[in-house]
Amino acid sequence: MSQTSSPQQEASFAKLRADMVEQQLCPREIHDPAVLAAMRRVPRHRFVPGISQHLAYEDNAIPLSAGQTISQPYIVALMTQLAKVDKKSRVLDVGAGSGYQSAVLAEIGADVYAIEILRELADTAAERLRTLGYRNVHLKQGDGYAGWPSAAPFDAILIAAASPQVPPPLLDQLTVGGRLVLPLGDAPQILQCIRKVGSGEFEQQKVAPVQFVPMTGRVRE
Repeated sequence: MSQTSSPQQEASFAKLRADMVEQQLCPREIHDPAVLAAMRRVPRHRFVPGISQHLAYEDNAIPLSAGQTISQPYIVALMTQLAKVDKKSRVLDVGAGSGYQSAVLAEIGADVYAIEILRELADTAAERLRTLGYRNVHLKQGDGYAGWPSAAPFDAILIAAASPQVPPPLLDQLTVGGRLVLPLGDAPQILQCIRKVGSGEFEQQKVAPVQFVPMTGRVRE
């Protein structure tokens, strides 16, 4: 767990967070008001290891335990914007990691179902989200390949790990009109947005080259 901060430190972090939005997100065409507002509010420094808190609002991914990372702020904002999430959305977050992406989605008002394959990260993220008051996040440990059938369908699904293929169960769990945002491929990886336009019908948009940790579990079998 990241450490709590003094009021003075929190004020400093709030200034860094505001600068992050203005300097890293707005110039890169992150324009959705709800996404920008969520990025201004979520305390990213609470989702990184204490030793890295001073780096929380820089334009980089940050290492977590077990070889995982918390994504660059711009990538979190971009994936959220591509997913077109709003207060009525039910969202699946695969590869929850530290819980930061889930918190951003929850701050927008979405009902968030998050899955993390690593028990250590899942337990820590769940406790952190509870401590910060995100009651609209439901997090469990497990392999995200199969999704969360009992909570489906989802208006949006985000995957924060590079997959060599699109997991078919996740496509099945999308609503018509829903969007799946994920890094696809191993080398190179391309961030893609897949929109379900009908039963078994999809539109696919290639967005940008990215670099994520690989998705593990059943997808590699």
